[in-house]
Amino acid sequence: MILTEQQQAVLNGEKGDVLAKVMKTLVMYGEAFGAEKMVPVSSKYNHLVTSFGLKALGPVYDLMNQLISTGALSTQKFSVDPRPLDKNVPSNFLQDFIFNNFMYSKQDFYEGQLKDLGLLSEDAFTCTCYMDEVGNKPEKGEILSWAESSAVVYANSVLGARCNRNSGIIDLFGSVVGMVPYFGLLTDEGRKATWVVKIETTKKPEAQLLGSAIGMKVMEDVPYVVGLDKWIGTELTDAACTYLKDFGAATASNGAVGLYHIDKLTPEAVEQGENLIKEGAQVYVIDDAELERVKASYPVIWKNPDAKPKLCFMGCPHMSLQQLKDWTDKVEAALRESDNKKVVIPTVFTAAPGVLKEFEKTDYAARLKATGVITSYICPLMYMNNPLCTKMPVITSSNKLRTYTTARYYTDEEILEQITKGGK
Repeated sequence: MILTEQQQAVLNGEKGDVLAKVMKTLVMYGEAFGAEKMVPVSSKYNHLVTSFGLKALGPVYDLMNQLISTGALSTQKFSVDPRPLDKNVPSNFLQDFIFNNFMYSKQDFYEGQLKDLGLLSEDAFTCTCYMDEVGNKPEKGEILSWAESSAVVYANSVLGARCNRNSGIIDLFGSVVGMVPYFGLLTDEGRKATWVVKIETTKKPEAQLLGSAIGMKVMEDVPYVVGLDKWIGTELTDAACTYLKDFGAATASNGAVGLYHIDKLTPEAVEQGENLIKEGAQVYVIDDAELERVKASYPVIWKNPDAKPKLCFMGCPHMSLQQLKDWTDKVEAALRESDNKKVVIPTVFTAAPGVLKEFEKTDYAARLKATGVITSYICPLMYMNNPLCTKMPVITSSNKLRTYTTARYYTDEEILEQITKGGK
């Protein structure tokens, strides 16, 4: 890798041993992927993926202490993924005891470290940091140093920013030195599509299901999706962005997609069209039958496949303000049809703290609460990603949560049916 004099000086230790180690890590990371240079991080804020105070993360806390004690702080304020704990989310005595005293016993300590390093605000805990209510929305063309997969794919695809799928800590290191290795999705060539995905469904495809199908087919490649504009339009409205938020999270978790282009909709596709498609790109046709095949392929790993669901999580990634409003309307209407006053399965809708604060200002909040639905800032994945929850029959419409935990996937329509009507 060719470094500037300033970069080489940091690597040589002229700004201290800690910064030298950070720079060395980034150089080795870049060289592993063939990067020839470093480029400045140009976004106003950063986003970190490590938000949870697991007792087992001792080396992370030691690393953070070294950065803080030597003044090697982030050059940017940053948001961070959601907290793993919320007393309002249903849990039993054993779960509470294990979560608070063993698994996440370092949560308060770690959040103190994050504040010292440059945490954006008390409310900056969310996987959807790009929401207007959070305030970490990068501009088109800006270089980022993020790691959260659902945020990276959204920033690249919907916002037109540039970021590789980094790992945790690498996201922080890029912000500490203010630069990242130049390769992959930072380059023009790396942003070209090697797959053309043709949508030929007879109805609007479920965002999470469509994203899952594409992710499992193209894996880490870049898809150019044709025909989706028929169902979600050619303008990046709130509804379209919400759809792409959930769609992208599924492509990133069921595969390893860091960027997709939607014909006639996403910024680079609007500007460059099919010039983004590489010669010899493979073609994947998605129709109704293909989506049904993909859905049927999901394994059911509950201990008892016929168990009655004990919990429902919605919001992985976190829900938008409009989603909370729309789901309030849908839950109310479905409850009226079923003659039930409250949801029949404990149900949690998760969203960013800032989004929840705005939601509380509307009349929707009281209406949703009356249905029995709980709102929370929690990370459903971190709640479930432990032995205590492996036997719990949890349902979700999130393909990310399904992939990383024992939660069982249902479409939004099926979820609505289950939480409002149950066995009726």
